[in-house]
Amino acid sequence: MIRKLILKKVEYSNWATELSKPIATRPDYQLGVERIQYSQIATRIVGSGFDETEYMIELYTASQASGVYVLSETLDKNMPPERFQAIQRIYDLIQEKPNLSINRFVAFLEGAQLLPKYGEDPDFNRLIRSTLIEVFELFKKNHAGAFHHPEFRRVFLDIIKWTWNHIDPWVKGTPIDKDIPHIIWYGDMNKSQMYFLFYTILLGMDVVILHPEGKDDFKELDPDNNWSFLTEYPTTMKIQPFPQEEPKRQGTVAYRASKEIDHVLHHEGSAYYKPWQFRNHLPVAVTLKTTYDEIFLLAKEKAFIRPNFSANGDEVKIPALFAKVSGVSTSRKEYWDKMHRLTSQPNCVVVKKFPFIQETKANNQYHYQHALGKDGRLVPEKMMQSNWWQYGQLHDGAQLGLAAAISRICAHSKMKAQPGETSEQVSLYLFTQATSIPEELINLLQTFDYAQEVPKVILYNNEINGILSRADAALLLLLNEIGLDIILYNPPGHNDLEHFIGKEYFDHHMLEDMVFDLSFQENKKDASIVSGFLNRLFNGRD
Repeated sequence: MIRKLILKKVEYSNWATELSKPIATRPDYQLGVERIQYSQIATRIVGSGFDETEYMIELYTASQASGVYVLSETLDKNMPPERFQAIQRIYDLIQEKPNLSINRFVAFLEGAQLLPKYGEDPDFNRLIRSTLIEVFELFKKNHAGAFHHPEFRRVFLDIIKWTWNHIDPWVKGTPIDKDIPHIIWYGDMNKSQMYFLFYTILLGMDVVILHPEGKDDFKELDPDNNWSFLTEYPTTMKIQPFPQEEPKRQGTVAYRASKEIDHVLHHEGSAYYKPWQFRNHLPVAVTLKTTYDEIFLLAKEKAFIRPNFSANGDEVKIPALFAKVSGVSTSRKEYWDKMHRLTSQPNCVVVKKFPFIQETKANNQYHYQHALGKDGRLVPEKMMQSNWWQYGQLHDGAQLGLAAAISRICAHSKMKAQPGETSEQVSLYLFTQATSIPEELINLLQTFDYAQEVPKVILYNNEINGILSRADAALLLLLNEIGLDIILYNPPGHNDLEHFIGKEYFDHHMLEDMVFDLSFQENKKDASIVSGFLNRLFNGRD
């Protein structure tokens, strides 16, 4: 039969019920001499729900229905040696023919008897062939080099393997005029599994993809939801093993109600954020353009109060200050008062000696290359798993945020190249300096609750206590990328940051007087508080 497929969008609330229905009982089902028409379920469900137990019960219940296959738990990876050898011969053949069409390639598979044959249903044989062509067309579109791409052999091998191990017995065991296989995929998936699920969708089978942590791996193949419908649930939970028996109900009406209220008050689009709500999000700075006076107005505000703060998906956009102040105000009192307003804020590091970090001279070419992905960018997870990674004491979210920021500054460098230095060498330099961040600044990252108080690095460069180095500038770029506020004071008005970072990447404010040899003035109010405390502590005075 030639089958006309109609996709039906299934809401999260009833997907399990719909999945268990044979196609003959669904709306739009029509069985004719030359065609069969039915509603197909193809959906991705990311997130879990307000009641984790109910979510797991729903998974278990759906898995028990007739004709439902939890493919993520039962994927058969076995293959007869003779079939593996036949696949390898075809693979070697297409490597020798760079211009081989996909139609011709699939014809080779048929000739080598690597595709199942259904003598009673020649139309299904044609569907298998045309669908496989469409799958490989999509791979070719998404991967430069197509059949010569390094991941193609694995995908090709797995699709043929699982066609025989799963599709063939499903088709032979299911009366296709009455029902189809119903597939559940739970949790993570690799590229082969992704393309195989796409293959089963094109063949007209039901496919439900679930990930309680909110991951949407299949989006790589279906970014516009053309082949599967996307349901995003507002909450997530840590992934658990697929239930092998029905979980016991533990949630209560009050529990679910409290979770729903919590979501209403603290979801990403609200103005109410719990402490550490974005702990596992990736911080991405939005550098603000401000006037000199606006620095002191914005610096005291929490991140979520500042303009352009947002949280979407797995990222949180943090409005951050990156500014240089050249010269000194005519009113010295105003100048110091404003600076002390910054330095007295919580989670602030004040730098008065330069260089403030030691430049790392190690040759990290191997570490850098080893951490690159296929797109030429550093992969955060690879960095975190490397033996050179020095930041394992940070919580997992902070580590991932730091690694992602290192990847971004190396991919889109804002640092000026030295004479004769290539862009790749600049990226390697930034990477090398990022492998050794001072402990004081690491502690600052650990305390950064992304929606709340923004940590600050205040630098006072009067050029008496040394010169700001290129390594200093590299670290400032990284801290800015994560979303910290950075204010550099330079009373003489000389260039320092400008030697290493493009002027378009930070604000520059010029004050009235250029003053040389101006020592840093401590905050007398803070000093008197400390002095009074020590006096009472040691002398017993009020």
